[in-house]
Amino acid sequence: MKSIPLLLIYLRLVFAFVIVALSLFKPAGISAYIITLIVLGLISDIFDGIIARKLNVSTEKLRRMDSGIDQIFWLCIVAASFIMHPKFYTNNWLQIVVLIAAEGLCYLISFIKFRKEVATHAIASKIWTLVLFATLIQIIAIGKSVVLFQFCFYLGMVTRLEIIIILLLIKQWTNDIPTVYHAYLIRNNKPIKRHRLFNG
Repeated sequence: MKSIPLLLIYLRLVFAFVIVALSLFKPAGISAYIITLIVLGLISDIFDGIIARKLNVSTEKLRRMDSGIDQIFWLCIVAASFIMHPKFYTNNWLQIVVLIAAEGLCYLISFIKFRKEVATHAIASKIWTLVLFATLIQIIAIGKSVVLFQFCFYLGMVTRLEIIIILLLIKQWTNDIPTVYHAYLIRNNKPIKRHRLFNG
């Protein structure tokens, strides 16, 4: 039972590589296959943390691994959508580069300050993940996204800024920080209340 969260994390890694393979080989019904794997991957991402907390196995190592594989999973989905619909990326390359750079800056700050990767799992970032999920689904399904992509971009920038502020506020590396306000409390050595299922 206690290995279930770890298995769910590794399952998401398998899904990531299968998604890229499907985009390269382009079998009939490719969009449906990839979208199904993305949905399953998102479900595994939601439940690995919930189950880990229920089983009292939500360790720092597990949360760091979860964050790392999350990045691989989403990068593989982006790569697959690029292989399938490169025109979308050509038309929106500047915003995509800016968003990727903002994400990279979060990791750079975390590594410079703490020698560890980002694992804040902020609530706003979780919401952005759902918007990113919807945007990538739309791109994979029809090859374009206009209004949803713009919303995804600006929300992504706001949530990356929140992560950067959180990282600058906290004095020691900490995972599962719901908001900037919680980071402020942590900085001042005050206890914070985390949601029992979704944080900590």
